[in-house]
Amino acid sequence: MTGVGAEDDIPLCERKTVTDFCYLLDKSKQLFNGLRDLPQYGHKQWQSYFGRTFDIYTKLWKFQQQHRQVLDNRYGLKRWQIGEVASKIGQLYYHYYLRTSETSYLNEAFSFYSAIRQRSYYHQVNKEDRPELVVKKLRYYARFIVVCLLLNKMDLVKVLVKELSEEIEDYTQRFNTEDQLEWNLVLQEVAAFVEADPLMLLNDDNAVVVISNRLQEGGVPPLEQGMVVGQLTLADALIVGNCNNQVKFSELTIDMFRMLQALEREPVNLATQSSKPGTLEPNEKPAKRENPHKYLLYKPTFSQLYTFLSASFKELPANSVLLVYLSATGVFPTGRSESEGPYDFGGVLTNTNRDVVNGEMVQKRSQAQKEMHCLHPGDLFSFTRKPLFIIVDSSNSTAYKNFSNLFGQPLVCLLSPTVYPKSMQDQCQRGSLFTLFLYNPLMGFLSVCGLSSMRYGLWEKAQELLRKVFHDIGQMITSSRVIDQAYLQFYGDEFLRLLMIRFVFCCTTLRLHKLFREARSFPESYPPLPKQEMVESSLLQKHVLELAAMLDVQNLFSDGMLDNY
Repeated sequence: MTGVGAEDDIPLCERKTVTDFCYLLDKSKQLFNGLRDLPQYGHKQWQSYFGRTFDIYTKLWKFQQQHRQVLDNRYGLKRWQIGEVASKIGQLYYHYYLRTSETSYLNEAFSFYSAIRQRSYYHQVNKEDRPELVVKKLRYYARFIVVCLLLNKMDLVKVLVKELSEEIEDYTQRFNTEDQLEWNLVLQEVAAFVEADPLMLLNDDNAVVVISNRLQEGGVPPLEQGMVVGQLTLADALIVGNCNNQVKFSELTIDMFRMLQALEREPVNLATQSSKPGTLEPNEKPAKRENPHKYLLYKPTFSQLYTFLSASFKELPANSVLLVYLSATGVFPTGRSESEGPYDFGGVLTNTNRDVVNGEMVQKRSQAQKEMHCLHPGDLFSFTRKPLFIIVDSSNSTAYKNFSNLFGQPLVCLLSPTVYPKSMQDQCQRGSLFTLFLYNPLMGFLSVCGLSSMRYGLWEKAQELLRKVFHDIGQMITSSRVIDQAYLQFYGDEFLRLLMIRFVFCCTTLRLHKLFREARSFPESYPPLPKQEMVESSLLQKHVLELAAMLDVQNLFSDGMLDNY
């Protein structure tokens, strides 16, 4: 719309269409930009704002569809602008998934991101001499890749990475910008993330088979008649990643990526549940939230971690459990302490970048002082007033063995080995073996056996055996007369049940493996699990050796009863 005369020639109804579109566009941008000011923690403060943002984008998307010809002729609407609206909607769905842990919204984000690519909304951007538009396109690719990774669409991820690489090369050649290194780093990170997958599954045609590692129907041993277990439900989880040099992409380390999937059910496509596919209906979520709510914290400072812990603790419903997963570099005590309290064994690293004292970073401290940038076991004591389930994957995980259950609430800590055999230490960048067992036990088993590819038919046979093993482990846990009651209190929840069962399988496997000889190379737990009737039981050892024989790796395992460590 240029010039007064030209404007006068436009029919009033068309002028109103353009005015209404401009209003919706401005309002949507204003609401979207306000999302970053919402508190990241707490379940309720953000919901009404998100609802308003979804409403305005619903109207904007429908409006541009209904009045496309007028907007093309009178407003000069470009395809990249439609792509930008679709990209914002994809981001809304993705952030709604992060806030609610409803995996169904990942499918909705995917559908909008996919439409942008299929309809080539950003295709003309490269012809315009505006680097900021190309950056929008590059960011769209990065966001699309994250969603595809979370949905295990690995074939598409590889195609998108190739396209992104070509786009970055074209961008840096045309504009000679300062962010070239930054975008090349993005490429390196996602390539390393994809390569971190420890196993290639092949079908009879040698095509790669991609499997889901989320909880599926029938994927957990059911509760059986006579089992006396608690009625607690896993409601909240903090997933913390602060490992030096571990593969990461978009503030997700590979360990965080695996653990978040271990706490989710297989997503359902909302479009199949609704008569309005492709519409923005965040209120159409399932009546019952199937997944625990999660906070993903990449390299948090101590104050950030404590803030999120406090928010989760405060909002934890009755008869619910808070899970804290810590994948972090170990922090060890510097001097000898005369006492053995909850701050004398070190803990795991918290980020130091933004933690300042009196405006300055603290450079030195005396031997008597404790490490400040560290989550000590004692820091979690106050949160044991409610049921707490802790997983620590760290070189100093055993610091959390020295826990105290001060308030009598159910409390369990699953602790990783602190030392791995030398031949396996170079794999830590690609994710921890302990977390791999909790995420996919068969992958963990294959990893310690040095197997990186497998036929899908054999994989299915091995999974069938594992289902039997897990059933037996469940029976051991629920029938034991000496096991701590906390394990039984948590057993009623499907996610926690599976984590405990996988933990026991991991313990037995590593104790039988010939390379794992040190006591420090075995997982531990607080309260300790009964060794003789569980992690070292002859039945479980027989199962592990049976699996090893099926995979033709029995020479890697000891047979017969082990020495007690």
